[in-house]
Amino acid sequence: MRSGAAWLACAEPQQVEEFLGGLGENALLSLPWLFEFWALPHQLPPEGDWKSWVIMGGRGAGKTRAGSEWVRRMVEGPTAAAPGRCRRVALVGETFDQAREVMVMGESGILACSPPDRRPVWEAGRRRLVWANGATATVYSAHEPEALRGPQFDAAWADELAKWKKAEEVWDMLQFALRLGEHPQQVVTTTPRNLGVLKRILGNASTVTTHAPTEANRAWLAESFLAEVEARYGGTRLGRQELEGVLLEDVEGALWTTAALEACRIERAPRLGRIVVAVDPAVTSGKASDECGIVVAGVVAEGDPRDWRAYVLEDATVRGGPLDWARAAIAAMERHGAERLVAEVNQGGDLVESVIRQVDPLVPFRALRAGRGKGLRAEPVAALYEQGRVRHLRGLGALEDQMCRMTVRGFEGRGSPDRLDALVWAIHELMIEPAAGWRRPQMRRL
Repeated sequence: MRSGAAWLACAEPQQVEEFLGGLGENALLSLPWLFEFWALPHQLPPEGDWKSWVIMGGRGAGKTRAGSEWVRRMVEGPTAAAPGRCRRVALVGETFDQAREVMVMGESGILACSPPDRRPVWEAGRRRLVWANGATATVYSAHEPEALRGPQFDAAWADELAKWKKAEEVWDMLQFALRLGEHPQQVVTTTPRNLGVLKRILGNASTVTTHAPTEANRAWLAESFLAEVEARYGGTRLGRQELEGVLLEDVEGALWTTAALEACRIERAPRLGRIVVAVDPAVTSGKASDECGIVVAGVVAEGDPRDWRAYVLEDATVRGGPLDWARAAIAAMERHGAERLVAEVNQGGDLVESVIRQVDPLVPFRALRAGRGKGLRAEPVAALYEQGRVRHLRGLGALEDQMCRMTVRGFEGRGSPDRLDALVWAIHELMIEPAAGWRRPQMRRL
């Protein structure tokens, strides 16, 4: 769905002139305040009988504007004095100061979004906005959950819930207070974080969500800001959270954590002594099939193999039939100058090598068979990360998501960890097997 603003931006000058010329004076004066005309799709409330609407997005994706406009939508009536759908609104921010400066008085706050004849009055002493029709919106701090014990509301806006230090307590108190009217509703605007209460909200049947990355709102953001954050965080796990607005989960007992993976990030790899492409073939094919994990990694192979350092260069994972992933794997070898292609053959057997050789009959290939479960197989690889002996280039976000869901008990995520399996095979080939087969020369006794 495209907004009216997007249509105007793409329309021919004559079309724009005809559109604006067809509006009456009142309509023309009202146009800047008609949010439905200017809004991006993720900023408009979903249809249906929902209780909670969670707007997740990257930094600067327009979440605050969406929250402000939703409050307007709830409290304003057909005229300035006419009652709207809601009369008592809670505005909850991380702190009182942040709620006031962002949700109320910010550039995308309620005051800035309200037309002159509908603009509420800020009563600083009572920490609330008051509209001409009698509706009020009171500001609360997420540091003070007990302040929500007693008041009651028919609507609420919770901003940056994933930052709240007492999120569980505050959210619970807000639910008890949200009890006025026929169908009280609440909006949550947040950049996602791995927070239990947020995941529970998202899991509720009465919750709807919209989502957008920072890029979606680039027309209203400084180009220098976009260039800077993309250069620094693009292709990283942190960038997936803060720029793409993706909820990243570190499960309890995971072999890897977000913090550890961010610490092993580098901008470029050194000269590598050996590079391999590892493949975890998909058992099925078609649109509903698993992905075929394809990971490229290399190693600085100097001296004792127990001191080598590995570098993960690319996640070239694809979804498709056998020839699709075989071509992708061979192409990855050519891009990086890899010496060998290794692949798990537990499921496909000789067919895996046969498919690969259809694409390149002379490819250096080694078949690998898994003798242990995925978690146990990944554990020695995770130990190398703990020792600081594996580094990641950018662009491995989807692979790192799977890594943060792998435990010794197995994978605690959706589907199969195909990317991670390919990574494990690559590191085994480059680091673990050479170290196991190497013995330090013994000094002769005199």
